[in-house]
Amino acid sequence: MHDIVIIGVAGGSASGKTTVANRLKEEFAGSVELISHDCYYKAHDDMPFEERCKLNYDHPTAFDTERLIQDILTLKSGQSIEEPIYDYAIHNRAKETTTIHPAKVIIVEGFLIFENVELRNLMDIKIFVDTDADERIIRRILRDVEERGRSLQSVITQYCETVKPMHEQFVEPTKKYADIIIPRGGMNEVAIKMLIERIKAFL
Repeated sequence: MHDIVIIGVAGGSASGKTTVANRLKEEFAGSVELISHDCYYKAHDDMPFEERCKLNYDHPTAFDTERLIQDILTLKSGQSIEEPIYDYAIHNRAKETTTIHPAKVIIVEGFLIFENVELRNLMDIKIFVDTDADERIIRRILRDVEERGRSLQSVITQYCETVKPMHEQFVEPTKKYADIIIPRGGMNEVAIKMLIERIKAFL
């Protein structure tokens, strides 16, 4: 196994974890690769669009986490991987993939990455981005309507039926596994600067 540091960035939907992960990637351009758990949503090619819309995308079984674990191990062994691409507009995996090369630091981000014991145990640093629920639902509405082509009603319905209950059941309890908890997400400059210094020490 190569000496690669794995950093996990978890937190509720629209908590700011992607912002935190991207800030770190920008800071260490060339030394850091970013993998998103969202890319590993299971493919449902055999299912019509109407049925795919009804699936619970906030439950651990919605993800091909086994493939993510295998891909991290492949990167740790010094080999490149083909990361899936997920298309939110069609609720399915795209045909294309993204090539990810081994790097000194691999950041894995996703709201359920601490829920799976095997995946969690691969991480050297575990970060939980902790943002108020009201702020998260507002951010989610803006993101899903503007960037993912969703209707306002569908975002609210999904939040009430699956996002909120799944967050309470599967995401919030994993906060206890975090080494670092960042309140207010990507807006927390002090916490991000501390993280940057910690990663610099690794590099």
